[in-house]
Amino acid sequence: MLSERELAFIAIHKDSYPSVFKFVCRRVESVDVAEEIAADVYRIVWQKWSDDSRPDLPYLLTVARNLVGNAYRSRDRRLALQEKLRTTAVQRFGDDSENVAVQDALESLREKDRDILQMAYWDGLGTADIAKVLQCSESAAKVRLHRARTAFRKQLPAGANSTTQKMGV
Repeated sequence: MLSERELAFIAIHKDSYPSVFKFVCRRVESVDVAEEIAADVYRIVWQKWSDDSRPDLPYLLTVARNLVGNAYRSRDRRLALQEKLRTTAVQRFGDDSENVAVQDALESLREKDRDILQMAYWDGLGTADIAKVLQCSESAAKVRLHRARTAFRKQLPAGANSTTQKMGV
């Protein structure tokens, strides 16, 4: 049986989720990011909510606005890092090098695909460890890694395949 607090939280979620989701959706680049941020709004509300007051919509939207700002800052840091890595590769190996092609291919991937490839190749994690990080089964991690590798290969120009074969991608 659910507690009064849990029932109240469910009611708050049911009443306000469409408004919170629309608010976030108008401010971010994808529905996936909006869903994640909207879910985080309710996680934060659950953690900070005291039983003596019911969070209203302006409070929920303030939390959402703060999370959207965090997402922008995170995205900007990621893009700056990718640009720095590409610039370093160009300076070190030349603009037409396979290393630059690899950077460009990684940059064009979805964040989830890029993240799993970085875990496998930069961090040296095996599929069992990747599964733990992603909180999924090992077989799901293998499938995700396979799909990310396939997407990566599709983004590479034809001449860059020798580098990826050396990497095992």
